[in-house]
Amino acid sequence: MADTTERSGPGPGASGSAAPHQTLALVAMMFAVSMTFIDQTIVAIAAPSIVDELGLSSSGMQWVVNAYLLALAAFFALGGRLADILGHRRMAVTGTLLFVVSSVLCGCVPDDGFALGWLIAFRATQGLGAALMFPAALAVVIAVFPVDKRGRALALFFGLTGALTALGPLLGGWLTGWTWRAIFWVNVPVAIVALVLTALARIPHQARRERLDVPGAVLVAVGMGLSVLGLQQASAWGWSSVATWACIIGGLAVLVLFCAYELRVDEPLIKLHVFRDKAFSVDAAVLFFAMLAFVPLFFFASVYAQVSLSASPNQAALFLLYFFIGFAIASQWGGRILDERGARPALKLGTALGAVGFALWANKLTDLSMHDQWPYVALAGAGIGFLLAPASTDAVNRSLNASYGEVTGITQTVRNYAAAVGLAVYGTILTHVTTDKVVETLTSKGVPDATARDVARDISESVTGNPDGQAPSGEGPVGTVVRDSTDAIRMDFAEANQWVFYGMAIALGIGFLCALRHPGTRVTEEKRTPDRQPVHH
Repeated sequence: MADTTERSGPGPGASGSAAPHQTLALVAMMFAVSMTFIDQTIVAIAAPSIVDELGLSSSGMQWVVNAYLLALAAFFALGGRLADILGHRRMAVTGTLLFVVSSVLCGCVPDDGFALGWLIAFRATQGLGAALMFPAALAVVIAVFPVDKRGRALALFFGLTGALTALGPLLGGWLTGWTWRAIFWVNVPVAIVALVLTALARIPHQARRERLDVPGAVLVAVGMGLSVLGLQQASAWGWSSVATWACIIGGLAVLVLFCAYELRVDEPLIKLHVFRDKAFSVDAAVLFFAMLAFVPLFFFASVYAQVSLSASPNQAALFLLYFFIGFAIASQWGGRILDERGARPALKLGTALGAVGFALWANKLTDLSMHDQWPYVALAGAGIGFLLAPASTDAVNRSLNASYGEVTGITQTVRNYAAAVGLAVYGTILTHVTTDKVVETLTSKGVPDATARDVARDISESVTGNPDGQAPSGEGPVGTVVRDSTDAIRMDFAEANQWVFYGMAIALGIGFLCALRHPGTRVTEEKRTPDRQPVHH
């Protein structure tokens, strides 16, 4: 996004209309953006029900979740530039409309062979809508609030919308009890409120005639898409497949080409010079490794609860609530640490607690008891809570000559790409390990190795909501063995999930090593020009 600081006051817009209503504008943008945060977690709770009703594979369902995250990451920077060129209010409304129409169409998916393609396509357009909406909404908040009120407005904007991520699992559990399709339809009333408030807020039209970096937008979308495709499909194609490595290496090569191109172009999609600031680079790295765990967690923890613990969607939502309790409490402390001591202590504490929490949680997964796990679930949540707001806020304050919007565009792209990569990598690990463990279980009961591998692959690809109530069909000896092995297979799935959660602990451990590199310097009032005051938590 281009610099928005020159339009900091809430005075008349380009159209000469009356001054905007600041509170209405802020609430309108928060309603719009809240849909994007809730949608990152709400689908995870309904995943087993969607898989069961539509007959999807687990890798197919992971694509349904990942299509949204990948589109959001790939097009976020493009959305910011379009908002500057075409107008913030216009793009906020356009993104909201695209998001809500896509949500309705996701809920209307037909129950036939087109289901997977339909869901993936409209989840991707949902992500595109969010990518158009979010940076425009941020720019609206920046534009309508004067400098002396902007910090508090942005803190409220990020704090409340981010906290709504916790609403996703609870809302998902309740709505799935009626029909999983309602998790998409619930966006309709939220979007209506956002659009009505936007109209009432009298947000001025502001646009600039600038060149759009189309080659950059294409390169970043292709690079992210290819790399995640390779990681996601590794479970189906195999790690020895030429196609797997062609996608991964090719995607990363395109991203390197994108960076080289952006450094040479006059009006880049993303201004990469901000990474020259060591503190900003560390903030971005910590966010990347934290997001490898944070967003994928909801999918894997939900499926684990519903398969290994035989939990209902509502019970799975309560399972995740422990995580958010720890997250909410620690995020308040993290904000105070940032204000009093800077970002470095919060990043170190958050990554260390998160790594320990996820490791201890992983160790308890095979107890198959929700009661035994909750302290470690809350500890993992506290780790993420300590670091998330300080890393994001410190990154914004390190924006140098870039605007709040530009830097937020970079950090949001990093966050969503990391979430997509995490979901792809952990999904591949889960499928492989589950298959191998189920093969061991079946062969130990006399099933031939080749048959056991075929059955195990089918089981690992068919994640269902309640194994007790959906026993495998078939009257042959293999079907009988599988039905008799339900408890053992549930344990196999729990053991496979341990690999995933230990992977999340390792990601946060690497984040801790990155946090140690933070210079520890603080952004103070004196270091800013009058129109670029730091954002306070």
